[in-house]
Amino acid sequence: MREVIEDINRWQTENATIGLATVVQTWGSAPRKAGGKMAITTTGEISGSVSGGCVEGAVYEEAVAAISAGHGKLLYFGVADETAWEVGLACGGNIRIFVEPLDLDIYATIQSLLQEDKAGALATIIATPTDTDIGQKVVVNSTGRLIGTDNPEMITAAQTALKSGKSQRVELDNGTELFIEVYLPAPQLIMVGGVHIAVALTDIAKLLGYRTVVIDPRRAFGSETRFTHVDQLLQLWPEKAFAELTVNENTAVALLTHDPKIDDPALTQVLDSTAFYIGALGSRKTHAKRVKRLQEAGYSDETIDKIFGPIGLKIGAQTPEEIALSVMAQILQARRM
Repeated sequence: MREVIEDINRWQTENATIGLATVVQTWGSAPRKAGGKMAITTTGEISGSVSGGCVEGAVYEEAVAAISAGHGKLLYFGVADETAWEVGLACGGNIRIFVEPLDLDIYATIQSLLQEDKAGALATIIATPTDTDIGQKVVVNSTGRLIGTDNPEMITAAQTALKSGKSQRVELDNGTELFIEVYLPAPQLIMVGGVHIAVALTDIAKLLGYRTVVIDPRRAFGSETRFTHVDQLLQLWPEKAFAELTVNENTAVALLTHDPKIDDPALTQVLDSTAFYIGALGSRKTHAKRVKRLQEAGYSDETIDKIFGPIGLKIGAQTPEEIALSVMAQILQARRM
């Protein structure tokens, strides 16, 4: 949903009639995965995509029709479907897409969750044996229903998906088919050291939807002038800075100073945390010295092995921008694999 919010909000100020298309299932080499979004207006505007361009034209027409009908519709495109060939899906993929008028109250609730960086799940009926209740929805958080139907099976299914942390298609005992979209707080990237690499890394991380934090007690490096684009700048020593932050399984930490006086205290704050990624800049020789210091401080080899060092994927990076790219790629790899 994040990819289309800005345009939907603009269209609302223009009193546009808005429809939404959501990828609910894929097979083979379909270019967009489940949860991919495309928003449309009846005047011909499009935001986002559901197939990377393959079926957008056909989906747009179906979304306009769904707006006129006042209810949702489940679409199927595949290489065995003549319609799909006509609109260009010739890459061996198959996709199911649900089109519907935009439910403004549901949308407002989801937008609020995203703005407040809170977790929630949206369950939508996309098919039933009798073709009734198509498009019925409920939004839940970990404690219960926020808005929508009070169907207990849907609420339970949505909360179960939320606990798993993954969007998914679910079939209820009565044959009703749901698509449940899970919304989690944005991942967080904490950078220790306001160096040039951090400037570029902040740009890349924000492009990928990460909340960005830079820690550096050195005012010349951790300055507001250098980091106008960061979400949070802490001009503090690591012990005090991390006391103001939450480090969890949704957090990546990149140590970028080369200075043991800053990097080592930061490591002591995060090595025993559940952060999904901890990386430290430096050569193999520098990292070997870091490992020795941590061993002498009593850390086990298993704990020290959490550190990605030297930091970044091996792509031959040389410039600060290239190094930042290699670091972000490694973070993404650690999160997805």
